[in-house]
Amino acid sequence: MVVKSHTTGAPASLSPSDGVHISCIWPGPALLGECPIWDARNARLLWIDCLGKRIWSADAEGHDLQPWDVPDVIGSIGLCDDGRLIAGFTRGFGLIALHDDRTEVEWIGDPDPDQSDTRLNDGKVDAQGRYWCGTMNVDFARNNAALFRLGPGRHWTRVDDEFTVSNGIAFSPDGRRMYFSDSRVDRSYQYDLDPASGALSNRRDFLDTTAYEGRVDGATVDADGCYWGALFSGGAVARFAPDGRLLHKIDLPISCPTMCSFGGPDLDILYVTSATFMLSEAQRRREPLAGSLLAITGLGAHGVRGLEEPRFKTTGDQG
Repeated sequence: MVVKSHTTGAPASLSPSDGVHISCIWPGPALLGECPIWDARNARLLWIDCLGKRIWSADAEGHDLQPWDVPDVIGSIGLCDDGRLIAGFTRGFGLIALHDDRTEVEWIGDPDPDQSDTRLNDGKVDAQGRYWCGTMNVDFARNNAALFRLGPGRHWTRVDDEFTVSNGIAFSPDGRRMYFSDSRVDRSYQYDLDPASGALSNRRDFLDTTAYEGRVDGATVDADGCYWGALFSGGAVARFAPDGRLLHKIDLPISCPTMCSFGGPDLDILYVTSATFMLSEAQRRREPLAGSLLAITGLGAHGVRGLEEPRFKTTGDQG
């Protein structure tokens, strides 16, 4: 594994000899692994297999594995203040209680019921306890997807639209900038975000990923405000400065990483989910770790750490 620095075109600045390593902590294979989230309150890592309709949990090293089945295709999850999970399903928003042997879903509603060819996809909770989640066109055929904000009062607001596949949602450490990607058109955007009201404004281009191999799927922001994106079909995760400069690229032993996030006791492990659903049988044979969950360790020694995941407020008046 090599971490390539692209700030000046210089050679790689980090390598295994610097203590940065990739390991597989869950072999899967998931059809569409997504949404690794570190639950600091319980010292557990959660992630999902969207198309496999399953939630997984393990400790920081991938041990003590526990699965739960869910009743619908699930696009993303977030932590809640009451111990449940907030989720975006094909049929809409839901709150998930994880029991020892089953899940219990409290359905909230479908934010876009007139669109028969979309489902909720990437989602993330902000520091004020709101869940931001976008839809995707399941056939990648039309730009009829939209971005929604679900507030603690369980009221949703359509905040932007005319996308194909919503992805890459993340927030700056100060909560005043939001990132969002339409992965099927190789575009990532920045918005100004008003933390108090949740209003978005000033959408502008952030990344044009036609310049890179792969496109931004799921993403996170580190404590320094840099944006980490999983480059689907690019076999890498990349770290971008807030102005869009590519700072580092970490090559992976899989071609289709789907999302990355920080976790572990010190928030210095970068977890990466991956997918197999788009791979041929020949590609799967060439990529034995496709669909697995990877852990990148050693970044903390180089000053890279993540932020603790916020929790969705299950009660309140804010929309």
